[in-house]
Amino acid sequence: MNLSEMRTTVRRDLHDEDANNYRWTNDELDRHIVHAVRDYSEAVPYEQKAIKATGSGSREIDISSLNDRIMVEAVEYPLGNFPQKYQRFALWSDVITLLGDEIPNGSDACIYYGKIHTLNVESSSIPVCHENLIVAGACGYAALEWAVYAINRVNVGGTPTPGEFNAWGREKMDFFRGGLKRLSRKNRVRVRSLYRPYIQSASKSTDFGP
Repeated sequence: MNLSEMRTTVRRDLHDEDANNYRWTNDELDRHIVHAVRDYSEAVPYEQKAIKATGSGSREIDISSLNDRIMVEAVEYPLGNFPQKYQRFALWSDVITLLGDEIPNGSDACIYYGKIHTLNVESSSIPVCHENLIVAGACGYAALEWAVYAINRVNVGGTPTPGEFNAWGREKMDFFRGGLKRLSRKNRVRVRSLYRPYIQSASKSTDFGP
């Protein structure tokens, strides 16, 4: 679903469908949806790859043009091999430094990275099976914001109290954060047989002493 459809679903779950008396403006709901999308992207980045030219004789690759980048998964260099050849690397700010024995000659490298998901009025990169998770997160953020805002306001009979909004919002956030934890890239086992990570794992059988 696109942003407009997502907003409509969030309003439905919040029981805020009276267009003449919205509790949340469109801009407010969009802000909460964006917040949920960013949280989701940290756990499940939008997987991308980009071809970047190397500099002859230089181990450094500038990736400042990779907007909304969250992480870099791998660097393939040189291209055209099968199986692909992946390089050990270090990342500092917007510069990747290749740490292998091969010094680039100016040919292209392929950067595998994750970025913030796209969700706008035209398109979405969020998998359909995860859309309800984003809705839950946006609802949770909206309900908790309203609970804080309404604490010192007079409650009109028949409307939910700040306490009810707070409890309902926390339930939604627990569901949202539980889903993110389950899906998180940090909790998934990834096959990395084609290249070694830069930081070697600690030995579990050898005691090197103090």
